[in-house]
Amino acid sequence: MKDEHRHFILHKPYGFLTQFVNNNKRKKGLLGELYDFPTGTMSVGRLDWQSEGLLFLTTNGKLSQLVRGRKIEKEYFVQVDGRITQDAIDRLRTGVEIGLKREKYITAPCEAKWIEDPGFAERSRRVRDERHGPTSWASITITEGKFRQVRKMTAAVGFPTLRLVRVRIGNTQLGDLRVGEVNEVDWFDLGV
Repeated sequence: MKDEHRHFILHKPYGFLTQFVNNNKRKKGLLGELYDFPTGTMSVGRLDWQSEGLLFLTTNGKLSQLVRGRKIEKEYFVQVDGRITQDAIDRLRTGVEIGLKREKYITAPCEAKWIEDPGFAERSRRVRDERHGPTSWASITITEGKFRQVRKMTAAVGFPTLRLVRVRIGNTQLGDLRVGEVNEVDWFDLGV
C-alpha cells in the first residue's frame, strides 16, 4: 500500500522557528516562508530559533513520536567558546548535570568528539570573530532530546555553544543541502 503522507527534509536556517504560526510579538521566520508545504505538515522534533540544520517535516503525526524516541540518534556539530578539552569531551560522553524544568537532570551517556571546523556557510547573523578569543568544534550525538539539551551540556562542561547545527537524524544526513533548501523524500531513514 502506498504511503499517502508527504515527507520533507529541510536545512533550517538560523532565526527561524520550527513552526508555521508565530503568536509572539517578536519577528522570527516561519517554516511556511521557505516552502509551500501541504496543509497538515508539522515539524518532527524541534530546533530552537538560534539552531540550524536538519529538520524533518511530515503530514504523518504518528511518525513524530518515533523520531523523538530514544532509539534514534541525533548528531549535532557545535561551535563552542574556547578550545574544548579532552576532559570536557570525556565528561560529555559520560553524562553531565543540566537544569531541566527547575530540576537537576543527568544526561544519558552520548558520543562526543572534537572535530575540525566543518566549513558551514556563514549564517545570517555572524558568530563572534577570533578577536574575542578562540573557538572550536565538537560532534555530539544524543538519543534523548531535552529542551536546549546540547547547549546546556556544553555550558555545563565550561564551553558555551556559539553555533549549533544538526547534521544527522538516524541515518538521514544533512549532507550538501543548502541553508533554507527543502527536499521532498519518500521516507526518512531512521536506522531502526
